[in-house]
Amino acid sequence: MKTSWRSASLVASAAAVLALTTACGQDKATDTSSQNVGAAAPAAGGYGSTAGTSTAGTGTGTDTGTDTGANANGEQAAAGDSAAAGQLNVVASAEIGKVLASSSGRTIYRFDADTAEPPKSNCDGDCATAWPPVPADDVTAGAGIDAALLGEVTRADGTKQLTVGGWPAYYYAKDTAAGDIKGQGVGGKWYGLAPDGKKATLASLPGLSTRNDPKLGEIVVDKNGMTVYRFIKDEAWPKPVSACVGACLEKWPVVAPVEVNDTKGVQKKGLMSFTRPDNGAKQMTVNCSPIYTFINDKEPGDTNGQGVGGTWYAVAPDGKLVGAPNE
Repeated sequence: MKTSWRSASLVASAAAVLALTTACGQDKATDTSSQNVGAAAPAAGGYGSTAGTSTAGTGTGTDTGTDTGANANGEQAAAGDSAAAGQLNVVASAEIGKVLASSSGRTIYRFDADTAEPPKSNCDGDCATAWPPVPADDVTAGAGIDAALLGEVTRADGTKQLTVGGWPAYYYAKDTAAGDIKGQGVGGKWYGLAPDGKKATLASLPGLSTRNDPKLGEIVVDKNGMTVYRFIKDEAWPKPVSACVGACLEKWPVVAPVEVNDTKGVQKKGLMSFTRPDNGAKQMTVNCSPIYTFINDKEPGDTNGQGVGGTWYAVAPDGKLVGAPNE
């Protein structure tokens, strides 16, 4: 009986380890970095912007809401020879939801300092150089746009500016190609203009999803569209262990648990949460590796945490490190 009990115990223990390995069975020896650096950018006209990106770890932040446009004159011209919007179109952006664009693909924005009732623009002078007003002339409503929401407002200089739902409409001078959305969130006051005149938002994003970054390729983002990172010193096998504790967590907040069915494009295997022993908080993992965001990423599209200290890297859909040197 003793021998039988011992054998049964060993079999049970082996089965438990095997089960855990199946859930978190990413062997460290095979967890090499996913070499996506330099991956192709989205097709022309796609909405995979590099909004606010900067050199890894610099955390330089974004333009202020009163961007003078001093360095943007040439970029403004490159964005399109004509400022006329033509037929407005609704573009489905993976980063900011549904947003309006001109017939040439230029993203259209609104300014929080303006008013919609009554319509009034408070962007003049240098502000209007950085954020050119969309002319009201010859604008038509494309599919999915209520023509009744389109109007105009007379600016201080006497020109007519397009309004949508009462909100004055603008381009961003630093959007140099069709599909750019570099103006999203600038200064905490500028946002893509949704078809109903409201701010284009990320509310429709799943808890975890992916986006195609022009430099890093396909990477995981959280429900707010913020880049997700892994810490190279963490462990995934045989169970998730975070080496980021104390002050580290102030710079690298943990990603809270996400339901598996609230994800898109992320590998399901090893998609789980665990309870941290240091503070009792629950943290999400991808392929059992703990994931975080970076405090110096100020807006969707930022990847300021990439490569910080040679230990922090964006996460590929299969949970591997993006762009890290081979371990």
